[in-house]
Amino acid sequence: MSLSDILSNLTEENLTKALEHYRTFGPFPGIALTFMKSFVPPLPTILIVGVNAAVYGLWLGFLYSWLGIVSGCMATFLIVRRIAGHSYFVRWAQKPKVQKSLLWVRRNAFSYVFLLSLFPVGPFVVINIAAAVARMRLRSFFIAIVFGKAIMVMSVSIIGHDFARFLERPAELIYVVLFVAVSLWISKKIESKFTAVGERDRDREVNPPQSLEGTPNK
Repeated sequence: MSLSDILSNLTEENLTKALEHYRTFGPFPGIALTFMKSFVPPLPTILIVGVNAAVYGLWLGFLYSWLGIVSGCMATFLIVRRIAGHSYFVRWAQKPKVQKSLLWVRRNAFSYVFLLSLFPVGPFVVINIAAAVARMRLRSFFIAIVFGKAIMVMSVSIIGHDFARFLERPAELIYVVLFVAVSLWISKKIESKFTAVGERDRDREVNPPQSLEGTPNK
């Protein structure tokens, strides 16, 4: 069976039946599905995260989806960083348009990864690869992914956990919007901290502190 056939059969009903069938394996199926998203981009993130919340419950569904997505992003990032010296990536990074993009990513690494992690649809694999090729710091990438994906996964999980309720009472979506707004405010505080740290590090690289050796005594 080809990938297109698998994706065509990946409906909410079929996915729910599959997760219910394999619940004896504990959290593994829910984590594995979201983990695979980083390696199989066509997998529908909204569907998988929503069904995880419906099958495992809101909090466990959120936890399994979040663990799977963060683990997948970290695995992709570390793998690409490891093989970034391969001729394929070197040629790709030398393209003028790519070089401009990588320069922007290096200057705005945390914001780039964090903000794009908030969206349930998008080129997740490209984001992870670009951050790795741009030599983004591991700690900054991890924190940006952890917080960005947490907001995205929780928002989708809340809706997927009781989708029928939101269809009957769409006004309750305001709570999801408020949750996202508060999360964004908190995240901006975190982002500003890491941006300041990054600017200090760049300043040190450009203007390293001068050695005191050889300084004449007054």
